[in-house]
Amino acid sequence: MRAIWKGALTFGLVNVPVKVYSATEDHDLSLHQVHNLDAGRIRYQRTCEVCGQVVAYADIDRAYDDGDKTVVITADDLASLPAERSREIEVVEFVPTEQIDPLLFDKAYYLEPDSMSPKAYVLLRETLENTDRTAIVRFSIRQKTRLAALRVRGEVLVLQTLLWSDEVREAAFPSLDAPVKISDKELELSSSLVDGFAADFEPSAFVDEYQQELRTLVQGKLEKGDAFDTADTFGEAAEEPAGGEVIDLMEALRASVERSKADKAGTADKAKKGKKKASGE
Repeated sequence: MRAIWKGALTFGLVNVPVKVYSATEDHDLSLHQVHNLDAGRIRYQRTCEVCGQVVAYADIDRAYDDGDKTVVITADDLASLPAERSREIEVVEFVPTEQIDPLLFDKAYYLEPDSMSPKAYVLLRETLENTDRTAIVRFSIRQKTRLAALRVRGEVLVLQTLLWSDEVREAAFPSLDAPVKISDKELELSSSLVDGFAADFEPSAFVDEYQQELRTLVQGKLEKGDAFDTADTFGEAAEEPAGGEVIDLMEALRASVERSKADKAGTADKAKKGKKKASGE
Protein backbone atom coordinates (compact mmCIF):
# COMPACT_ATOMS: atom_id res chain seq x y z
CA MET A 1 0.00 0.00 0.00
CA ARG A 2 1.06 3.58 -0.63
CA ALA A 3 0.45 6.29 1.96
CA ILE A 4 -1.92 8.98 0.66
CA TRP A 5 -1.36 11.46 3.51
CA LYS A 6 1.16 12.10 6.27
CA GLY A 7 0.65 14.20 9.35
CA ALA A 8 0.14 13.99 13.10
CA LEU A 9 -2.68 12.79 15.29
CA THR A 10 -3.02 15.19 18.24
CA PHE A 11 -4.93 14.94 21.50
CA GLY A 12 -4.13 17.46 24.20
CA LEU A 13 -0.38 18.05 24.01
CA VAL A 14 0.32 14.52 22.75
CA ASN A 15 1.48 14.31 19.14
CA VAL A 16 1.39 11.01 17.22
CA PRO A 17 3.00 11.11 13.74
CA VAL A 18 1.03 8.88 11.36
CA LYS A 19 0.75 7.78 7.75
CA VAL A 20 -2.72 7.38 6.23
CA TYR A 21 -3.68 4.57 3.84
CA SER A 22 -6.96 3.80 2.08
CA ALA A 23 -8.46 0.83 3.89
CA THR A 24 -10.71 -0.28 1.04
CA GLU A 25 -10.47 -0.69 -2.73
CA ASP A 26 -12.83 -1.10 -5.67
CA HIS A 27 -12.52 -4.56 -7.26
CA ASP A 28 -14.87 -3.88 -10.20
CA LEU A 29 -13.43 -4.64 -13.63
CA SER A 30 -12.76 -1.37 -15.45
CA LEU A 31 -14.63 -1.16 -18.77
CA HIS A 32 -14.16 1.44 -21.53
CA GLN A 33 -16.69 2.69 -24.05
CA VAL A 34 -15.91 1.74 -27.68
CA HIS A 35 -17.50 2.15 -31.12
CA ASN A 36 -19.54 -0.99 -31.83
CA LEU A 37 -18.45 -1.05 -35.49
CA ASP A 38 -14.66 -1.05 -35.11
CA ALA A 39 -14.01 -1.17 -31.30
CA GLY A 40 -12.38 2.28 -31.45
CA ARG A 41 -12.04 3.95 -28.05
CA ILE A 42 -14.62 6.64 -27.29
CA ARG A 43 -12.97 9.59 -25.53
CA TYR A 44 -14.58 12.61 -23.95
CA GLN A 45 -13.02 16.04 -24.34
CA ARG A 46 -13.33 18.99 -21.97
CA THR A 47 -14.67 21.76 -24.20
CA CYS A 48 -15.18 25.40 -23.19
CA GLU A 49 -18.76 26.54 -23.91
CA VAL A 50 -17.58 30.14 -24.50
CA CYS A 51 -14.67 29.76 -26.94
CA GLY A 52 -15.26 26.19 -28.09
CA GLN A 53 -11.66 25.15 -27.42
CA VAL A 54 -10.61 21.83 -25.92
CA VAL A 55 -9.17 22.67 -22.48
CA ALA A 56 -6.26 20.84 -20.81
CA TYR A 57 -6.90 19.62 -17.26
CA ALA A 58 -4.12 21.90 -15.96
CA ASP A 59 -6.03 24.95 -17.28
CA ILE A 60 -9.29 24.14 -15.49
CA ASP A 61 -10.40 26.05 -12.39
CA ARG A 62 -13.51 25.52 -10.28
CA ALA A 63 -16.48 27.82 -9.90
CA TYR A 64 -19.66 28.35 -7.89
CA ASP A 65 -22.84 29.49 -9.61
CA ASP A 66 -25.54 31.06 -7.41
CA GLY A 67 -27.97 31.34 -10.31
CA ASP A 68 -27.06 34.92 -11.26
CA LYS A 69 -23.30 35.18 -10.79
CA THR A 70 -20.39 32.77 -11.18
CA VAL A 71 -17.43 32.96 -8.79
CA VAL A 72 -14.23 31.34 -10.06
CA ILE A 73 -12.10 29.58 -7.41
CA THR A 74 -8.50 29.04 -8.47
CA ALA A 75 -6.00 26.49 -7.18
CA ASP A 76 -4.20 29.34 -5.37
CA ASP A 77 -7.48 30.34 -3.70
CA LEU A 78 -7.95 26.80 -2.37
CA ALA A 79 -4.32 26.58 -1.25
CA SER A 80 -4.74 29.78 0.78
CA LEU A 81 -7.41 28.26 3.03
CA PRO A 82 -5.84 27.49 6.45
CA ALA A 83 -7.77 24.25 6.96
CA GLU A 84 -6.49 22.82 3.69
CA ARG A 85 -2.86 23.34 4.72
CA SER A 86 -3.28 21.58 8.05
CA ARG A 87 -1.36 18.36 8.58
CA GLU A 88 -3.04 17.54 11.87
CA ILE A 89 -5.75 15.07 12.78
CA GLU A 90 -7.15 16.85 15.83
CA VAL A 91 -9.08 14.91 18.47
CA VAL A 92 -12.00 17.12 19.55
CA GLU A 93 -13.73 14.69 21.92
CA PHE A 94 -14.01 11.07 23.05
CA VAL A 95 -17.56 9.70 22.88
CA PRO A 96 -19.23 6.39 23.82
CA THR A 97 -18.89 4.14 20.78
CA GLU A 98 -22.58 3.18 20.72
CA GLN A 99 -23.59 6.84 20.25
CA ILE A 100 -22.26 6.96 16.68
CA ASP A 101 -24.96 6.09 14.14
CA PRO A 102 -23.47 3.72 11.49
CA LEU A 103 -25.41 5.71 8.89
CA LEU A 104 -22.82 8.48 9.34
CA PHE A 105 -19.86 6.26 8.38
CA ASP A 106 -18.17 7.04 5.06
CA LYS A 107 -14.69 6.05 3.82
CA ALA A 108 -12.19 4.17 5.99
CA TYR A 109 -8.43 4.73 6.31
CA TYR A 110 -5.70 2.84 8.16
CA LEU A 111 -3.27 4.82 10.32
CA GLU A 112 0.33 3.62 10.63
CA PRO A 113 2.72 5.10 13.23
CA ASP A 114 5.31 7.27 11.48
CA SER A 115 7.96 7.59 14.18
CA MET A 116 10.90 5.70 15.63
CA SER A 117 8.77 4.57 18.58
CA PRO A 118 5.08 3.57 18.28
CA LYS A 119 4.51 4.04 22.04
CA ALA A 120 2.13 7.00 21.77
CA TYR A 121 0.20 5.23 18.99
CA VAL A 122 -0.17 2.04 21.06
CA LEU A 123 -1.12 4.06 24.14
CA LEU A 124 -3.98 5.77 22.29
CA ARG A 125 -5.11 2.45 20.78
CA GLU A 126 -5.24 0.71 24.17
CA THR A 127 -6.91 3.71 25.81
CA LEU A 128 -9.72 3.62 23.26
CA GLU A 129 -10.14 -0.12 23.80
CA ASN A 130 -10.13 0.08 27.59
CA THR A 131 -12.59 2.99 27.78
CA ASP A 132 -14.87 1.69 24.99
CA ARG A 133 -14.84 5.15 23.48
CA THR A 134 -14.34 6.46 19.97
CA ALA A 135 -12.36 9.62 19.24
CA ILE A 136 -14.11 12.23 17.12
CA VAL A 137 -11.46 14.01 15.06
CA ARG A 138 -11.25 16.83 12.55
CA PHE A 139 -8.78 16.94 9.65
CA SER A 140 -8.37 18.05 6.04
CA ILE A 141 -7.83 15.73 3.08
CA ARG A 142 -8.26 16.21 -0.66
CA GLN A 143 -9.36 19.83 -0.31
CA LYS A 144 -12.07 19.01 2.21
CA THR A 145 -12.36 19.52 5.94
CA ARG A 146 -13.68 16.25 7.33
CA LEU A 147 -15.11 14.96 10.57
CA ALA A 148 -14.11 11.38 11.38
CA ALA A 149 -14.30 8.64 13.98
CA LEU A 150 -11.01 7.20 15.19
CA ARG A 151 -11.51 3.61 16.33
CA VAL A 152 -9.59 0.38 16.79
CA ARG A 153 -9.56 -2.58 14.40
CA GLY A 154 -7.32 -5.36 15.62
CA GLU A 155 -3.89 -3.80 16.18
CA VAL A 156 -4.52 -0.80 13.94
CA LEU A 157 -6.16 2.59 14.41
CA VAL A 158 -8.80 3.21 11.76
CA LEU A 159 -9.97 6.64 10.66
CA GLN A 160 -13.55 6.48 9.42
CA THR A 161 -14.78 9.70 7.84
CA LEU A 162 -18.25 10.79 8.89
CA LEU A 163 -20.99 12.50 6.97
CA TRP A 164 -21.99 15.90 8.36
CA SER A 165 -25.34 15.77 10.16
CA ASP A 166 -27.07 17.84 7.46
CA GLU A 167 -25.97 15.32 4.81
CA VAL A 168 -28.20 12.60 6.28
CA ARG A 169 -31.74 12.81 5.00
CA GLU A 170 -34.68 12.65 7.35
CA ALA A 171 -36.71 9.46 6.85
CA ALA A 172 -40.35 10.56 6.97
CA PHE A 173 -42.75 8.10 5.34
CA PRO A 174 -46.53 8.65 5.68
CA SER A 175 -47.06 4.93 5.12
CA LEU A 176 -45.53 4.28 8.55
CA ASP A 177 -47.68 6.82 10.40
CA ALA A 178 -50.75 4.59 10.70
CA PRO A 179 -50.69 2.11 13.61
CA VAL A 180 -50.09 -1.51 12.63
CA LYS A 181 -51.17 -4.42 14.84
CA ILE A 182 -48.77 -7.38 14.97
CA SER A 183 -50.15 -10.52 16.59
CA ASP A 184 -48.11 -12.66 18.97
CA LYS A 185 -48.34 -15.57 16.51
CA GLU A 186 -46.99 -13.48 13.62
CA LEU A 187 -44.11 -12.29 15.76
CA GLU A 188 -43.38 -15.85 16.88
CA LEU A 189 -43.32 -17.17 13.30
CA SER A 190 -41.14 -14.26 12.17
CA SER A 191 -38.69 -14.92 15.01
CA SER A 192 -38.57 -18.62 14.02
CA LEU A 193 -37.67 -17.59 10.48
CA VAL A 194 -34.84 -15.43 11.81
CA ASP A 195 -33.57 -18.36 13.88
CA GLY A 196 -33.52 -20.48 10.73
CA PHE A 197 -31.14 -18.04 9.03
CA ALA A 198 -29.08 -17.25 12.14
CA ALA A 199 -25.29 -17.40 11.65
CA ASP A 200 -22.03 -15.69 12.55
CA PHE A 201 -21.10 -13.12 9.94
CA GLU A 202 -18.09 -14.11 7.81
CA PRO A 203 -17.44 -11.44 5.14
CA SER A 204 -15.15 -13.77 3.15
CA ALA A 205 -18.09 -16.15 2.59
CA PHE A 206 -19.69 -13.61 0.24
CA VAL A 207 -18.33 -12.78 -3.22
CA ASP A 208 -19.32 -10.45 -6.04
CA GLU A 209 -20.74 -13.03 -8.45
CA TYR A 210 -21.37 -10.48 -11.20
CA GLN A 211 -17.71 -9.43 -11.30
CA GLN A 212 -16.60 -13.08 -11.27
CA GLU A 213 -18.82 -13.85 -14.27
CA LEU A 214 -17.63 -10.69 -16.05
CA ARG A 215 -13.99 -11.70 -15.62
CA THR A 216 -14.80 -15.21 -16.89
CA LEU A 217 -16.49 -13.68 -19.94
CA VAL A 218 -13.47 -11.45 -20.68
CA GLN A 219 -11.01 -14.33 -20.21
CA GLY A 220 -13.10 -16.55 -22.50
CA LYS A 221 -13.04 -13.93 -25.27
CA LEU A 222 -9.27 -13.55 -24.90
CA GLU A 223 -8.73 -17.31 -25.15
CA LYS A 224 -10.93 -17.56 -28.27
CA GLY A 225 -9.03 -14.75 -29.96
CA ASP A 226 -12.14 -12.60 -29.92
CA ALA A 227 -10.17 -9.43 -29.14
CA PHE A 228 -8.55 -6.42 -30.80
CA ASP A 229 -5.03 -5.05 -30.57
CA THR A 230 -5.20 -2.27 -27.98
CA ALA A 231 -2.60 -0.06 -29.70
CA ASP A 232 -4.71 -0.04 -32.89
CA THR A 233 -8.18 0.39 -31.46
CA PHE A 234 -7.63 2.45 -28.30
CA GLY A 235 -5.16 4.87 -29.87
CA GLU A 236 -1.79 6.11 -28.70
CA ALA A 237 -3.00 9.17 -26.76
CA ALA A 238 -1.33 9.44 -23.38
CA GLU A 239 -3.51 9.43 -20.30
CA GLU A 240 -3.90 12.82 -18.60
CA PRO A 241 -2.09 13.18 -15.29
CA ALA A 242 -4.32 12.85 -12.29
CA GLY A 243 -4.67 15.69 -10.81
CA GLY A 244 7.98 14.53 15.13
CA GLU A 245 8.65 12.29 17.71
CA VAL A 246 6.92 12.54 21.15
CA ILE A 247 9.67 14.03 23.34
CA ASP A 248 8.14 13.22 26.73
CA LEU A 249 4.89 11.30 26.53
CA MET A 250 4.14 11.24 30.26
CA GLU A 251 4.80 14.97 30.61
CA ALA A 252 2.56 15.72 27.62
CA LEU A 253 -0.20 13.59 29.13
CA ARG A 254 0.10 15.27 32.56
CA ALA A 255 0.09 18.73 31.01
CA SER A 256 -2.96 17.86 28.89
CA VAL A 257 -4.88 16.58 31.92
CA GLU A 258 -3.97 19.68 33.95
CA ARG A 259 -5.00 21.97 31.14
CA SER A 260 -8.32 20.13 30.81
CA LYS A 261 -8.95 20.51 34.56
CA ALA A 262 -8.07 24.19 34.40
CA ASP A 263 -10.45 24.74 31.48
CA LYS A 264 -13.28 23.03 33.37
CA ALA A 265 -12.54 25.05 36.54
CA GLY A 266 -12.52 28.26 34.53
CA THR A 267 -15.87 27.41 32.98
CA ALA A 268 -17.33 26.67 36.44
CA ASP A 269 -16.03 30.01 37.84
CA LYS A 270 -17.60 31.92 34.97
CA ALA A 271 -20.91 30.18 35.57
CA LYS A 272 -20.82 31.10 39.31
CA LYS A 273 -20.01 34.74 38.56
CA GLY A 274 -22.83 34.83 36.04
CA LYS A 275 -25.31 33.56 38.63
CA LYS A 276 -24.14 36.09 41.27
CA LYS A 277 -24.41 38.94 38.79
CA ALA A 278 -27.90 37.83 37.80
CA SER A 279 -29.01 37.71 41.47
CA GLY A 280 -27.50 41.14 42.21
CA GLU A 281 -24.94 39.93 44.78
